[in-house]
Parts: sequence; structure tokens; C-alpha cells
Amino acid sequence: MVLRGPHTLEHAVEPVHTILAELVLGGAALGWVAPPSRAEVAALLTDLATAQRAGNASVRFAYAGEELLGFGYWRRYARPTHRPNADLEKLAVARSAHGRGIGRLLTTALIEDARAEAIEILTLDARGDNVNALHLYRSLGFVEYGRLHDFVAIGSARYDKVFCSVDLRTPTA
Repeated sequence: MVLRGPHTLEHAVEPVHTILAELVLGGAALGWVAPPSRAEVAALLTDLATAQRAGNASVRFAYAGEELLGFGYWRRYARPTHRPNADLEKLAVARSAHGRGIGRLLTTALIEDARAEAIEILTLDARGDNVNALHLYRSLGFVEYGRLHDFVAIGSARYDKVFCSVDLRTPTA
């Protein structure tokens, strides 16, 4: 397993699109009801590359050989009073690679990147039924700080939105 940074963004549009489409069509909790278009993925990756160059984001990709198995990113908050903090916005692992520790590898790298950029608090939100993701985040030090009941709407189904954070101001043990 190899982690790569943003230098691979231009080559990642198609495999990221493929991963997202597969996951979203399978009901994954990634924020889309329908898969994003290739153009939307390209725009997202372009925006992330720009933000990363400015120290306002981190993007990580996990590869096995040349096969993209997963990716994730955080972005610094835009509001001036929130700039010391960032939000882990997406973490996606190809369905065929679930259970292989890729989510943990990516999240750990993103936390390390946040520390390197002097991020104080890294936040995230997850759908309440995404038990595996919530377990992963808790095992990496994230704590739940709030929950909006029945906030996420997918058709007639409703899910909690769970807010978590990890304080990176505390030195690692």
C-alpha cells in the first residue's frame, strides 16, 4: 500500500469518479444522493490542489500498484475566526478494498498532515448509521460533540448527522 499526495490529482479524476459512483450507488454516506459527474470530481480535485498548495487542505490517495483504492481530504475552514481549524470532508475507500485498513491509513495520514499545518481542531461529520466509520474515527481519538437527529434525508429515509472532533493541540504520546 502506497500513500500519495496531491501530485497525482490530475491522474486521479477517473478512478476517484469510479470509486465515488460505486459507493454512492451502493448507498454510501458521502453526501451525494446520485453519483457526482466526472466534471464535478475534476472541479473538486482542482479546487483541492489549489487549496493544498496554499496550506488550506490536504489530499491523500491510497494505491496498490497503480490501482487507486481510496482517498480522503480535509480543508481549512474559510471563516477568519475558524481558520486555525479544518474539516475532514471526505474519506472514500473502494468497496473491493473495504476491511483492509485503508481508511485507517488515510485518516492517520490526514491527521498527521493537519498537525504539520498547525491545525488545532480537526472536525468531521458522519451519517449516524455509518457505524464502521464512526468506530474508526473514535479509535483515532475523535470524540462526538453533537448530533442532529433525523437530519440527513435520502428519499423518505432519515439519519442522524454525527459531529466529531479531535484536538490536535495536545502532543501525541
